[in-house]
Amino acid sequence: MPSEYELERERNIARNKAASTATKSQAKPVQSSRQKRPREEATQPRRQSARLREVVDPNESPSKRKRREAELEEKRAIEAEERMAAEEESRLAKRARHNDLDLVTIAEDEEQADIIALSAAIQSVSQIPNLRDEDAYQSEDEEDDNLVSELREKLQDLKVVSRAKVTQDRIYSAAYHPEKTKDLIFFGDKHGQLGIWDAQASAEEVVDEDGDVAPAADQEGGKYWRLQLHWPATSKSSISCVKIDPMDAHSVYTSSYDCTIRSLSFTSGVSREIFSLEDTLICSMDLAPTGQEIWISDAAGGVWHRDLRQDKSTAVRYGLSDQKIGCISVNAARPNLLLTASNSRSLKIWDTRKLQTLSVDLSDSLPTPPPSSPGGPFLTPISTINTEIDFESVTEFVESKRGKGCLRGEWHHDKSVSSAYWDPSGRRIVSTSYDDHLRLWDIAPAALEKSAQFPSSRPFNRIRHNCQTGKWLTILRAQWSPNRDVYPHFTIGNMNHSLDIFSSKGELITRLADHTKISAVQAVTCSHPSIVERAVSGNGSGRCVLWAPSDDGSF
Repeated sequence: MPSEYELERERNIARNKAASTATKSQAKPVQSSRQKRPREEATQPRRQSARLREVVDPNESPSKRKRREAELEEKRAIEAEERMAAEEESRLAKRARHNDLDLVTIAEDEEQADIIALSAAIQSVSQIPNLRDEDAYQSEDEEDDNLVSELREKLQDLKVVSRAKVTQDRIYSAAYHPEKTKDLIFFGDKHGQLGIWDAQASAEEVVDEDGDVAPAADQEGGKYWRLQLHWPATSKSSISCVKIDPMDAHSVYTSSYDCTIRSLSFTSGVSREIFSLEDTLICSMDLAPTGQEIWISDAAGGVWHRDLRQDKSTAVRYGLSDQKIGCISVNAARPNLLLTASNSRSLKIWDTRKLQTLSVDLSDSLPTPPPSSPGGPFLTPISTINTEIDFESVTEFVESKRGKGCLRGEWHHDKSVSSAYWDPSGRRIVSTSYDDHLRLWDIAPAALEKSAQFPSSRPFNRIRHNCQTGKWLTILRAQWSPNRDVYPHFTIGNMNHSLDIFSSKGELITRLADHTKISAVQAVTCSHPSIVERAVSGNGSGRCVLWAPSDDGSF
């Protein structure tokens, strides 16, 4: 008979096993309705000696040997050509694609029926989002506390209502479509893939190997599509930014580490390149409110301006920093005010009206743009005309009497500034930094209207927030809600696996979390442009979450 000690030991072992099982089952990943397809790699003909390929008759005649050697030489030449063709195909497969691409090409892993469904889903949404002339919160309001309380009541009870592995790799960027009748979100991932998620669409049932249907709680929510917009499908093509055209909600812009920016139109079903660099990393981009101009930042400290109504070779580069500019933001109310965040630890506000006077004198001496190359699967990008104003020239201009007012404001952080954005009203700024702080600015409208430098660039609030994401997580960026009908607020991921929402004054509105369904950092976030009770987040494995009222089954 076992002793009391042995019985107690067995009971302890049983309790530990039960506790371990419970811990592992707290946050179950959703079961994907798709399996990742392995990519086909170009295979090259393997060389083999003539001795192994055939047995030579030692008694063959000279004429027969001559014919055999001639046939062997011809065979070797054919194999060499095949090998060279395979090597060239492999080389081209690693280069960025610069030609126009249709939906069938970029949706290579999708079935034809899914491509048709995607096109129908996008074209069914409104083409032009609702535009508002005035911001309800332009001035100080004595009822700010009441407005914050109202916002907290709407947001604090948001729950996980849908989740899915929208992309195959780490989420890098996101954009929420303005359509009010559905939750349509675009996610850019580490390997150049654009995931499009209709988060509350009817999902397909997931059947396991035994033929059993997975429980609803463990299934993926909604319907999603994956488009390989940028190439190659490696970390060299990470989608750093996703933007929806402010005047045409059927068009989506994506910037990538493959040194290109592409525009995808769901009206025509074509993705075309609108900007490219040969060897400089594109970090960020933003569109003017008219949708006719785009501003782009690069890893060498430059900012490019491109008028989308002109040829892409007419872009102009301004050297605004001696280090990488990781984020750029255009003021929606005053498009001439440009915000940059740099590894030089500085946040700067530029007046582009002054800045662009630097390139006016060069415009008359520009060479004629080269003609476009004929079509093909891989084209060499058109070389950008050498319209570049270097960092030293910009610095000299800013310090001169002529350049007074070009640099409207500047603030130095303790470490690199990872992001900085204007809010929808165009008067507030939020920045994130590796010094583990969020900073907030609220610039008076009177100061914005003037052309002189701001009287003070000091932030009015500084919030402690862990931004040490490391190598395997996407950088945390505080993102303003585009909704201008409610009190200004922004979202940011938390290293403790929650989604934090702050007011424009820096008050914590709510901290959304669900440890039974989420076990990873929600690094990338964004909000619905017109429905306040909507937010999404994405993690390092491509899994995305929709936060909404739990009892909200329709719009």
